[in-house]
Amino acid sequence: MPHLTSAKPGTAHTDLRPGLGVPGLAHPLLAPAEWAELARPGTPVHWVALDVADGPGSRPDPHCLAAAVRLRNAGVRVLGRLDTTYGARSFGEVISEAHRYLDWYQVDGFLLDRCPTERTALPEIRRTATALRALRDGAHLVLGHGTHPYPGYAEQADQLITFSGPWSDYRWSQVAEWTADHPADRFCHLVHGVPRGHLEEALRIARWQGAATIWFTDRTDRGGNTDPWATMPGYWDDIVSRIGTGVSE
Repeated sequence: MPHLTSAKPGTAHTDLRPGLGVPGLAHPLLAPAEWAELARPGTPVHWVALDVADGPGSRPDPHCLAAAVRLRNAGVRVLGRLDTTYGARSFGEVISEAHRYLDWYQVDGFLLDRCPTERTALPEIRRTATALRALRDGAHLVLGHGTHPYPGYAEQADQLITFSGPWSDYRWSQVAEWTADHPADRFCHLVHGVPRGHLEEALRIARWQGAATIWFTDRTDRGGNTDPWATMPGYWDDIVSRIGTGVSE
């Protein structure tokens, strides 16, 4: 068993039924079957991040628009991926890309990837979040920290990605105590390199740590520039059946 820390002993989220958060598949032309599968009725997908060309690209892409429309028609949120580069990108650049996502793909919200975690960066993320909500009423915002940030970030978004990394780290991970003050639907875990035989253990960790949205895959980042999120897990049908139906948002 992994060593876990629960802020309130005995309050593990044992009844949690998670859904899937897809951090970014390959372009729909390269992975048409995968994009179609995400839109299949009953698939428990909470949101899918759209990354056209390290952002919205320089011009509208009809293939990405078609994929986004199919997902929205299936009741799945589509989020535009905005790379904050840990706070290094300017406010203007991020908001300009957000405008293009909205104009070209009618996204439902945004994933602020590589989001900073420090308290000092919080005011700028607050400014960005406020502007994004002003651009689109009801925008769903996910902050892609990849680790536990300063607790104040939880007030700026609908959801925080508090783990993103390999199974070798996740199985021994610990949850920050402050997360117990928030419901499980505020947190997401992205884990690559999860062997099929450890899938149930990974789901148990997510339940125990209180993360309602997950993306577990057996793909890895080994081999140089390999992106473990670009393709579906080899056990896609298995993970969908374990999560069950009826939890799509």
